[in-house]
This record gives sequence, structure tokens and C-alpha cells, in this order.
Amino acid sequence: MDAARRGDAARAGDTARTGDTARTGDTARTGDTARTGDTARTGDAVESTFHGERAVVLQWGHLQATVLPEVGANLVSFRDLARGFMFLHEPGADEMDDFRQKPYLYGIPVLFPPNRYDGGTFTYAGKRVQLPVNEAETGTHLHGFLYDTAWDVKDSGNNRGESYVVLSVAVDEAHPLYAQWPFCFTVELRYGLNEFGLSQRISVRNDGDDLMPCLIGFHTAFNAPFTEHAGAGREGAEPGGAERRGSAEAYRCRISIGDRWELDDRGLPTGAKLPLTAYEQALRDEGAYPFATPMDNHYTALTRGGYNRMELWDMRSDVTLVYDVGPRFRQWMLWNHSGQPGFFCAEPQVNVVNAPNLMRGPDAGDAANLVDSVNVVDAPRAVNDWKAGLAADEIGLIPVRPGEVWEAHSRLYARDGGLN
Repeated sequence: MDAARRGDAARAGDTARTGDTARTGDTARTGDTARTGDTARTGDAVESTFHGERAVVLQWGHLQATVLPEVGANLVSFRDLARGFMFLHEPGADEMDDFRQKPYLYGIPVLFPPNRYDGGTFTYAGKRVQLPVNEAETGTHLHGFLYDTAWDVKDSGNNRGESYVVLSVAVDEAHPLYAQWPFCFTVELRYGLNEFGLSQRISVRNDGDDLMPCLIGFHTAFNAPFTEHAGAGREGAEPGGAERRGSAEAYRCRISIGDRWELDDRGLPTGAKLPLTAYEQALRDEGAYPFATPMDNHYTALTRGGYNRMELWDMRSDVTLVYDVGPRFRQWMLWNHSGQPGFFCAEPQVNVVNAPNLMRGPDAGDAANLVDSVNVVDAPRAVNDWKAGLAADEIGLIPVRPGEVWEAHSRLYARDGGLN
């Protein structure tokens, strides 16, 4: 796809015919992403800009999604234009500097690998991984390297069933990231938008000759309430805005969590699991206010009725946003901005935080004797025990063999009604 020129002027007010497909290089005709109340362009996928950043805008009826290829393929916006809902925490024009510094606090950033790694280092299948220590206070590497990497737009358009965009990033020996992550691989991310909501497909292909760990997650940031700058205590909120446009107090969150992992003072798992508090049980069962207490918590995933998902209910409008991440994401992180209303992050992960550094052989001693690095996967036997007695697959150390493709699917949609 031809790159959109930054600052291209967009004609306002045009509407698309149902089934029209955007030609490669077309620019969106609504400037930046459409404002609440703009006419929906059914079945469109066009290039545009978002506050100065190159963007691909998907449109289907009253739904709109915006992806920023050059900032980590972040799906930075998902809106219901008819209701005036902004489901994701998206940056305003005056927040773009903060977004560029911390893109993992907005939209749906790709974390590869997700969360923290002690010293930024581990060994996998005989290869030493050394990521930069980018959180000095904990001495860890945080959130990986794909959330701010430029991705290629591989394809986009409308196939009559949905508007879609396909993005990819490939790393080989010549790529600058190979020094940190010494594996050859391609990650492909596909978003589709139609009447069933926003679909997401992520795939990881091993292009090299060695086993590679598939450590991946999403730092998905949800608005509560679903309107821009409306939460009490939210930076930039207007006086009285919460009463006029909805308050976070009217929201309840339910998420399919199982056990809570104990974290030390550096945010790294100790290996122990903790019983859920009464509040966490409410989050799991009937739903609870997502800002009742500060959270930076790590959980196993426990499917509910066959689903692994987060549900966010707006009680005033009686609309529930559903984030169905499927069974391949067996861990969750929950972070709620120290309990400040406005937005929180429900983060599905394949692996436990710092998982490679928590592995040990069956003859190792107590927790104090954990080795700094081990051959996590010794093909064909991927059964090195963890210090809590779990096998590698239980903590998400999934090997992607040469030529193999690992894939997962998620969906984000809104439905009428509460937490049934």
C-alpha cells in the first residue's frame, strides 16, 4: 500500500457506497478519524492520518477502527459513531507526545514479549536473549519491542463481508532487532470490521532454523466511561463532564480470571498462587466496579461457560463491551492506573510474566537456588519443570518450531444488555 502523505487534506461529507473498496493509496475523506455524528462509510478501508500519524481507517456501518502502522500497528481507536462511544483509550491531539513515549497505554498495543523480564535476559533453546533494561527502578525489561516498531501494511480493503487490514513485521539477521531477539520470524496482524464487531488474528511464523518462544500479549486499554475525557479524576476532564456524559461509577467489569500470581516488589512472580479476594471473586463472577482498588495484578485465565473474555457493562446505556480473547491466552494482567477512573488495561497474555527465568530442572533446590538461565526447551522434550512444579506449557513457554505458525483469534464487540 502506498504510504499516505502526512497532512493530506481530506474532503468532508462524502459517503461511500455499500461494498466500495478503497484503492491502495486513497486517503480517508474525513480527515483524522471521523468525529461522533459523521456519516458512516459502510465497507471502507482507507489510508488517512491520525493526529499527524499515518493511519488505516476501517469503517463498517456505524463502527470505525483506526490502526497506526508506524507505531507498532496499534489499533488506537474503536468507535461506535451512532452511540458516540469511544471504547478504547485513544490519545487526543494534545496527548500525542505522551502516546509516542508510552504507546502501550493507548489502544491495543502488541507486547512481544509481554510485561517484565528480570534483567531483560533469559536463555531459550541455547540462545541468549538480551533485551534492554528499560525500567530502571525494577531492573527489568518491560513490554518487548513491537509496540513502537514500524509495521508494513500488507493488504487492506473490503471483501463484502468486512473491511480489513493486514499488517506484518519481519525480523532476520540483518534487522536491528535481531541483536536483542536472536530469532528469525514474521508476525502478522489482521483486523476485520463488520456487523459482528472487530476481529483480530495474530500469527507468529518461525523463519529460522531454531526453536523460538512464542511470548506474546496485548496491553488493551479500555475507556470507562466510553466517552472521551468523561471520567471523574481523568486528566483533562471538563467540570461536570462525568454527570453530562456518563460516569465510571456506572460501569461493571467481569473477567475470566482463575488464580492470582503472587508478585514481588519488582512486579515479578514468586511462583506462589494466592486465593482471590472477595473483590476479585466479584470481578470473576457477577462483575465489579473496575476502579474500586488499585490493581497491577497477574492472574491465570479460567474460562467461563467456554469463553475467555473481559466484559465491561455500561449500566446507564445497558450496553456491554465484550473482549473475547479465546483459549490460547491463558494469563491475564489487570492494571487500572492506580485506581483512577477513566481507563484501565485488561491484558491477555500467552505466558506468565518472566516465565523463562522461573524455569528450573527437576533436581534443583529451593527457590533461592534458581538458575539465572536454562535451556528452556530441549527438543523434543518440552517438560522442564518450573519452581512451582508446573510444566513449561502450563506457563505459556510454547515453542514455535522452524517453519511452524502459531495463531490466535480475538474479537471485540458491543451487545445490548448487562452481565448475564
